[in-house]
Amino acid sequence: MKDKQKKKTREVTIMDVAEKSGVSIATVSRVLNRTGRYSGETLRKVEAVAREIGYTPNHIAKSLKLKRTKQIALAVADIGNPVYVAMAKAVQRVAKNYGYRLVLLSTEALAAEEFGIIKSLSKQYVDGLIISPLLYCEKHKELIKQAIRPVVVITGTGSDPEIDSVLVDSSEGVRLAMEHLLAQGYSKIAFLNGPSETVPGVSRLNGYYASLIEHGLPRDPNLVFSSDFTLAGGYLKAQKIIEEIQGLDAIMCANDLMALGVIRYLLARGLKVPHDIAVVGMDDIEHGANYFPALTTVSLLAAERGRMAAELLFERLTSDITRKPQQLQVVPRLVVRESSVCVRT
Repeated sequence: MKDKQKKKTREVTIMDVAEKSGVSIATVSRVLNRTGRYSGETLRKVEAVAREIGYTPNHIAKSLKLKRTKQIALAVADIGNPVYVAMAKAVQRVAKNYGYRLVLLSTEALAAEEFGIIKSLSKQYVDGLIISPLLYCEKHKELIKQAIRPVVVITGTGSDPEIDSVLVDSSEGVRLAMEHLLAQGYSKIAFLNGPSETVPGVSRLNGYYASLIEHGLPRDPNLVFSSDFTLAGGYLKAQKIIEEIQGLDAIMCANDLMALGVIRYLLARGLKVPHDIAVVGMDDIEHGANYFPALTTVSLLAAERGRMAAELLFERLTSDITRKPQQLQVVPRLVVRESSVCVRT
């Protein structure tokens, strides 16, 4: 009786799956871990047998043996920013499909914090890292190349061919927004930027100036302002813009949060948007579409960039094939709404 109970409660192992499937233990391991080569027929057979006999992988033992944690990390400047929220959700969906959990890290845009996170990969608390630094410098690149775990960077156009990256040209996004405003007859357009030393700050200012030059308009530094990439930053700087610039037509903002802050200030002053002053943002956050007036913006496809970065990372984690680093790019898209539609008479 006791022997029967022991037989019933014996743990099903990978050897059992291999024996019943008629394949080697190594093949079963490749199928269950999604590594190496095997046919579609083998995949279906092994998975069917594993389900039939109730095989459950011992993830703890496997993690110790392979030194895998079944976790990846995403490091962003501000986990409260809707852009990073959308990015994180997309990364998590991909991670879940691979049986992984996501560790979310907020760096407060501090380079030292980001350096520490990259260095800490040596402690093997995660199997890989996706990082989106606002200040992307040579030190970042040096540490990433030295990292013992795979790293994918989400950034602007300043890519390194030796690092897996997902890129977006936000200067092109600003150009699209400026084209939209200029085509409607707005000519005196202020630019509210984020911190000018950041990757998006540099790129978006370049896009603003390039649009002015392209249309034969003066490059006037008095029309350029900077603040934090926050709603409060936009609200507080809007007062300075309105007080200093006479005959202002429109305000181009470097992100949606600042744009919403600007609109809030303008409405509080009794000004109408876009009748008195048009406002355009960048990022296409959900709140902007539901605001009043609805915010014209440029989508930088935050969720898509997150998905692409996660797929790049898991390609590294699950493939035995060594390939060259990839640089993938998304294309900005103008989204026209109420805050910039010309209604002047």
